[in-house]
Amino acid sequence: MRTPKPLYAHERRMYHPELLTCPPGGDLLVMCNYLAWDKTVQRLDRVLSVASRPGCCRHATCAGSRMRLLAAEGQRIALRGSTYGYDVLVRLGWWRQEYHATYREIHAELASQVCISESHVGYLYHQVSLPLLACHERQHRDHLAQIAQQQGGLIIALDGLAPQGGEPHIGFIRALTSGLPVRSGWLCQQDQPTFEAFLEPLKHLEWPIRAVLSDKQTGLVPAVATVLPNSRYQFCQAHYLRNLAEPLTAVDSAFKMERRKTVREHVGDVLRQEPRPAPGHAGVLTVTGLLPSPLEKPTAPAAPCAPLRDTLPVPEAEADEVITQRVRHTRSLRTLKGRPPFRLAGIETYERLQNVASLSLDLLATRYESRLAQLSQGLQVALAPFAQISQEVQQGAAWLRDIAYILEPPTAHPLSAAHVAGQLRGYLDTVLRLPKGTPTV
Repeated sequence: MRTPKPLYAHERRMYHPELLTCPPGGDLLVMCNYLAWDKTVQRLDRVLSVASRPGCCRHATCAGSRMRLLAAEGQRIALRGSTYGYDVLVRLGWWRQEYHATYREIHAELASQVCISESHVGYLYHQVSLPLLACHERQHRDHLAQIAQQQGGLIIALDGLAPQGGEPHIGFIRALTSGLPVRSGWLCQQDQPTFEAFLEPLKHLEWPIRAVLSDKQTGLVPAVATVLPNSRYQFCQAHYLRNLAEPLTAVDSAFKMERRKTVREHVGDVLRQEPRPAPGHAGVLTVTGLLPSPLEKPTAPAAPCAPLRDTLPVPEAEADEVITQRVRHTRSLRTLKGRPPFRLAGIETYERLQNVASLSLDLLATRYESRLAQLSQGLQVALAPFAQISQEVQQGAAWLRDIAYILEPPTAHPLSAAHVAGQLRGYLDTVLRLPKGTPTV
């Protein structure tokens, strides 16, 4: 075993109970002739040697004689059984939760202030910091009770997250209206018995569970029916729409890849061209801050009364700048990312590239530039084969928006579940009866 490093305290503190009288009897407390605890605590700014002397009632017949009252201020230095201050635990948990730092990165940050090993960083996070965080979340219990009183119970949402690297599945139970976490934990398996064990503590809450919202994960639906048989159950609309949009998302993704390849073949040479910077700029486009670039002085005064013309010639530098911006915008559109189910990258990129081609034609009507002509013609040729698939994806996206509108209409008076189900069933039957030429994505 490695020899522990000695710690030299900067300060010695002795704590006594803040109470002067015995709570049960009211007599004066006397200090015991021993220490309840005595330890060295590492904080971020210094090392402390702290101890606490308990107090008790001097009357043997009083109930306070069997009590050992400690100082509250002393217990705010560090947890019982821990030699690291609360500030160390808070800093460790903050780096882990907010910045997703690894234990090695946290250890590198803390090593200059406290003596700690990398393995002990992981121990403190799992065994001390996370329980403290759970205690902090339980302080919202009064707020949760107020919500349950207003609603006549709780409406909860169940969801999960599968981490990478084969780690266990993480399950979450949240109060739907407030987002407060009710329960969370790692689930080694994803079957009905595991979900039942995860949901079992909900039966012991003092508030009834009015409704449950979740996806159709295997084993979860029968587990909810077994543990919470009197609660209403509804599938999550976000999961429903996301699953409904999976075929459309797959078609849109393939459409995006094919269109990107075609655009690269036709206008790749234009997109790879980058104009040389103007003399004196050295590639610097825009500079702001305390030391911006100085303004250029005009070489000659402007004419006092220049005659107006129908068409003013555009300076060469300004024309190059306009074309360069069009080229850069087109290049950025090739890497546009979507957010299913409503924002599809393939169809959005197609529409915005069409706008670039149309605007390029308008600019060519004012002034001809070879790069702009190549960009406009190349985009028209590259986008032409995708007109049909674009219409199909747009039609599928329109159906999806209609379904989302039916599930959550913007009405002042909420509709019943039966009414919404009837509207959705009628809309889906209408879509199925469309002609054969209708796109099926």
